[in-house]
Amino acid sequence: MKKLLIIALIAPLFSIAQNYAVSLIPDSLKNGCDAVKRFEELHVIIKSPSKAIIKHKYAITILNKDGDEYAAYANNYDKLIDLSDISGALFDENGKKLKSVKKRDIADVSVDDGYSLALDGREKKHDFYFRQYPYTVEYEDEQSLDGIYFLPYWQPVENEKIAVQQSTFIVETPDGYQLRYKQNNYNAQPTIVNNNGTAYTWVVNNLKGFKYEPLQPPFQEITTAVFLGASDFSFGGYSGNMNTWADLGKFQQQLNNGRDELPDNIKQDVQRLTASITDVREKVRILYEYLQSNTRYISIQLGIGGWQPFDAKYVATKKYGDCKALSNFMVSLLKQAGIKANYVLINAGNGRKGLNEDFPAPYFNHVIACVPMAKDTIWLECTSATTPAGYMGSFTGNRKALLIGDDGGHVVNTPLYTAEDNKQLRKTDALVDAEGNLTADVNTHFSGIQQETQHSLIHDANKEQRDKYLNSVLNLPTYTIDKYDYKEDKKTLPTVDEYLHVLAPNYASVSGKRLFIQADVFNKSTTKFNTDNPRKFDLLFRSAYKDIDTINITIPQGYTAENIPPATDIKNKFGSYSISYKVEVNKIFVLRVNQRNIGRYPPSDFAEFAKFYEDIYKADRSKIVFVKKDS
Repeated sequence: MKKLLIIALIAPLFSIAQNYAVSLIPDSLKNGCDAVKRFEELHVIIKSPSKAIIKHKYAITILNKDGDEYAAYANNYDKLIDLSDISGALFDENGKKLKSVKKRDIADVSVDDGYSLALDGREKKHDFYFRQYPYTVEYEDEQSLDGIYFLPYWQPVENEKIAVQQSTFIVETPDGYQLRYKQNNYNAQPTIVNNNGTAYTWVVNNLKGFKYEPLQPPFQEITTAVFLGASDFSFGGYSGNMNTWADLGKFQQQLNNGRDELPDNIKQDVQRLTASITDVREKVRILYEYLQSNTRYISIQLGIGGWQPFDAKYVATKKYGDCKALSNFMVSLLKQAGIKANYVLINAGNGRKGLNEDFPAPYFNHVIACVPMAKDTIWLECTSATTPAGYMGSFTGNRKALLIGDDGGHVVNTPLYTAEDNKQLRKTDALVDAEGNLTADVNTHFSGIQQETQHSLIHDANKEQRDKYLNSVLNLPTYTIDKYDYKEDKKTLPTVDEYLHVLAPNYASVSGKRLFIQADVFNKSTTKFNTDNPRKFDLLFRSAYKDIDTINITIPQGYTAENIPPATDIKNKFGSYSISYKVEVNKIFVLRVNQRNIGRYPPSDFAEFAKFYEDIYKADRSKIVFVKKDS
């Protein structure tokens, strides 16, 4: 009866929402948005640790062409997920039904992520391709999960510029089953009803769309969301529990168990390479480079193989593997050499957040390896053929991950790279001729995260791509790089030395007797922030860096300095900046130091933050004015 009461309470909302006339959308939801979600019901029914049903019904009104991407339906299925009961309809501005989805119009295609060798995932897709704005689409489908290792999450506002009129999230569990959930930006508790099981219900109404703010936190932190985590579960023939990170790690141990056996020829290689080496770090480096030289990264996502690594013998034979297989192979190589190493689950990607320490759940997309040492840890990115041993960088650095130990999972922190690690040290020797044309030799030493672009230029780009990048990246109106060179040092903190020969016509302005030069040639700040509207979200600066520019410019003889900009020196919690100038006869000497700190700052700091960048922007564009002496 209680469940029927909940359904009865929710039903009127849906009966109202079924009238899709655009006039029923409050103006406050339409303003500044591309689409409005009229209603949604995401209904998760957990039948057992090995079975769940997901029913999803929603309707979205598209207000303009920028919202068209939200009108298309797409959902995946594979060997562990069944997808059925797809229906849909199209409505005009007045809510009149124009068309229904026909089964023959639903495309059923293989999923292609662009890098996997084999996938068993498929996708069903549909689009009405209607472009008379505004219009509304409604879709409904049902998925059946073979195992509840992965459960969906509810995020009513999917992106910036999408508002939500009404959305409901319902989760049903069997009697006695422990459901774990984590709420973001949902201040109330769910409605909970117990009756031969438990039903949890979350509802939101009239959520306005977001306006993007530079340096805002991850979207899932700033919008309403509810994440689910199983307790007992079954997945691909394996059973486990994820009430704690230790328990989740024990399940991963089950998946990895017995997959570290190496063939005899690989064992012999390990012995040959390491027998005479006593230093553990050197052994790790040698075996890591052996992995890089003898394997390549290829993604394979088949069934539970999307989570379980192929065994070490498979990688040894095939000479390839995905992140799971290669990391497992690396751990196996180190084990053969008598070095204890660990398999590590991580959420990788530049700007991505690590795991939530207070909510065990399998929100991971990558696997790495590590070797715990007495005083520190050696981290290994096993999918890269060019990254040095020990370096994580922006892809996997500075986040929490799950190390799989003998006793289960342990939350660990990957390396944090400081401003002293992430340096750009640039020395520029330039010559300006009488017409204002500039010729410069630019030598730059990059380290840590700051060398990653140059590392990619060396290893991932061809000459055409490299030339195109180099001749567009410098902040100059017109220039040409006619010579360049790179030297790389693959230390634990990698570095790259770059040489550029730059030609920039009309760099300096010549007006009568005067010569105007912006002495900060190649590293001018391009960042300014608009402070017209109040800041809503925190400012999040994810990585630190330090730039030091030493600039020497020779100008034609016969000029004297008429105006030299004053030195600028700024220090605050966001970082520091200084620039100073010196002129001796026909030579200009500039020293610029710009450092940014990692930090998260409240919206109340935005005005100060914006002024910091405004002051840097202006200082970088200061000009030295010279006047020609009378002959």
